[in-house]
Amino acid sequence: MDNMKLLFVEDDKEINQLVTKYLLKNGFRVDSIYNGIDAIAMLQSNDYQMAIIDLLLPFADGYEVLRKIREKGNMPVLILSAKSTEADKIIGLGLGADDYLTKPFSIEELIARVKAQLRRYINFGNLNSEGSIIQHMGLEIDSNAHTVKVNGKTVALTLKEYEILILLMKHPRIVFTKAQIFNLVWNEDYMSDDNTLMVHIRRLREKIETDPSNPKYIQTIWGIGYKLGEE
Repeated sequence: MDNMKLLFVEDDKEINQLVTKYLLKNGFRVDSIYNGIDAIAMLQSNDYQMAIIDLLLPFADGYEVLRKIREKGNMPVLILSAKSTEADKIIGLGLGADDYLTKPFSIEELIARVKAQLRRYINFGNLNSEGSIIQHMGLEIDSNAHTVKVNGKTVALTLKEYEILILLMKHPRIVFTKAQIFNLVWNEDYMSDDNTLMVHIRRLREKIETDPSNPKYIQTIWGIGYKLGEE
């Protein structure tokens, strides 16, 4: 994990310098940026393995930076923000963020979350140990190329969306509870608040389903959880 390159966007000078110091101390390379416009410019000319972004940024807010990141690829994104309402978190996750940490925060927790996201990012291509290609009803995942296709058309998924989909596709006959999915994908205990999972399921359905309101790939089993649809 050493030498991985991160984009860190935070307009508060003290927070920026503190977090950058600890990221460097943990072996990461870091481009530390103070506004959204510069962050977007850096995305055009650099390859990053992860981004940490504040939402309340000058010139272009964190939501716009997140949109630009998702246009480019599926690297993990952690939002670090003082906006702490449930609605703020849902919006951020809905736009494609993988994690959300509110201020004030523990620097140790931030570093732990960064490392956890990067471990999953590095390893998600190896989730299918039986081969690089999984196919099901027009869905195709190539875990070596890190691509997902629906009826031959490539779709861009975030890391969490990808992990949810490959979990279901690897176990097509299993109904996973919300707690099981949350534990396996987020590597955290499920705390009875399923908004985070529901947002990711909704966004995933919007990307792979012909009719997201009547999904054939990701089916809801009421009162239990989710499973892969059958032909």
